[in-house]
Amino acid sequence: MSYSYAETETYSITDIEVVMRRVTTDLVMIAGSTKAISEEKARDYGHDIELLAKSGFLQKVDVTLLSYGVEMRATCFVVNTASGDLTMSRPGGVLWPQLPNPTLRIVLSYTEAYDSAARTKMNPKLNISWVPTTVDLSHSTLRAGANRDYVSNGYGMQRKDFSL
Repeated sequence: MSYSYAETETYSITDIEVVMRRVTTDLVMIAGSTKAISEEKARDYGHDIELLAKSGFLQKVDVTLLSYGVEMRATCFVVNTASGDLTMSRPGGVLWPQLPNPTLRIVLSYTEAYDSAARTKMNPKLNISWVPTTVDLSHSTLRAGANRDYVSNGYGMQRKDFSL
C-alpha cells in the first residue's frame, strides 16, 4: 500500500515501519532508563503507535515523564508526510533520569479519519486500552531542547524534546 502527498512525496508501509522502529527504540530506551514502565510495555505502545500510523490515523505522540505528578521531561513526535526537508537521526540522545515515583504518560493525537467506526475496527488490534484525555500537552513548565527527525522517503516523525 502506498500513500502520496502533493503528487511529489510518496511513502510506503515499509517507510512507516522504518520510522516507527526508531520511535519504538526511543520508547524502549526511555522505559529502560526511567524504570517508569517495563520495556515490554514500551513495545506494546510502539506496536499501537505503528499500527495507527500504518492506518493513517496517527497525528502526534506525546511522551511525558512525571515525578509525583510534576512534569520532568517530555518528547513529542509529530507525523510529517511531506518529510523532504527532514534528515534521518539516530534514536536516543540524552538518557532520561530515574526519578522517585515515576509515571510515564503517553498521549496520542489522531487524524480526523479516526472516527468512531475506525476506533471500533482498530480496538481489538491494539495492545493498550487507550482512553480519552484532556491533559495539557503544552509542557509550559519545561523548556524546549534539541530536536531529531526520523524519516524514510516521504514519511517522517519530527521529535521535539522538552526538559527542566
